[in-house]
Amino acid sequence: MKRMKNNYRLTIQYDGTRYFGWEHQPNTDMTIQGKIEAVLARMTGEDVEVLGAGRTDAGVHAKAMVANCMLSTELTEEEIRDYLNRYLPEDICITKVAIAGPRFHARYNAIGKTYCYTCYIGDSKPVFNRKYVFIPEGRPNVDRMKSAAAYLTGEHDFAAFCSNPKMKKSTVRTVDRIEIAVSGDLLTFTFHGSGFLQHMVRILVGTLLEVGFEKRTPESILTLLEKKDRREAGPTAPACGLCLMSVDYQ
Repeated sequence: MKRMKNNYRLTIQYDGTRYFGWEHQPNTDMTIQGKIEAVLARMTGEDVEVLGAGRTDAGVHAKAMVANCMLSTELTEEEIRDYLNRYLPEDICITKVAIAGPRFHARYNAIGKTYCYTCYIGDSKPVFNRKYVFIPEGRPNVDRMKSAAAYLTGEHDFAAFCSNPKMKKSTVRTVDRIEIAVSGDLLTFTFHGSGFLQHMVRILVGTLLEVGFEKRTPESILTLLEKKDRREAGPTAPACGLCLMSVDYQ
C-alpha cells in the first residue's frame, strides 16, 4: 500500500560560493535545489521536486531560505533533517523540517524577503570572511547613500534595477525598508520588500555605492526610476556580498 504524501517545509542555510545558484541549470549538478533533491530521492526512492521561495543567483548565500516538497516517508521531521544533513555537502544545512499545510507553497505564499549585502571597508584584508564580502575601493559617504535610499523606499517601478531586459511581468515592487549601517570594518545594506527582480538588490547596491563615492547625486535616483533604463543605473555588485536573511509568511 502506497503511503500518503505530506507537504514538508524546509528551512535552509547555504554558502553559495561553489554553486550556480538555487535553481536547476543545464549541464551541471552544482545547484542548491539539485543537491537537496538528489538526497531526498536517495531517501525516498523516488524523484522529489523541491520548490524554493526564490532563485538566488550563482554565488549568493542564504541564512534562511524556505522551500517545500511532497514526501512519502515514515521518518519524523527530525529524522528527515538529520538524513539530509548527513548526506548534503558541508556548505548546505537544513536547519528545520516541519509538516506544512497541503496548500503551502514556499514561493507563492511568501509575502516578503530580507536581504543583506555586506562590504568590507577596513584597511587590512578580510582573510576569514573574504568569500562573503565585497571590497570597494575606499570608504563611501554613508549619509549620501542614506539620502539616495530614501528615494527608493516605497512602491516604484524598478525596471532600471532589473537585469532582465525581456521581463514580461510587472517590474513594480515595494521596498519598505533600506537600512545602511557601518559596524567596525563592515558596511551593510539591508533591504526588506515584497519581492525583488533579477539582480535587483545587487544593482541597488552598485548604484548606492556610486552615490557614496560621489559619482552620482542622491537625487539622480528619481531620474533612474522615471527613465526605467537599466543602462542608466550603477553596476551589479558582486554576488559574494549578498545573503538572503529571511522569508516572511502570514
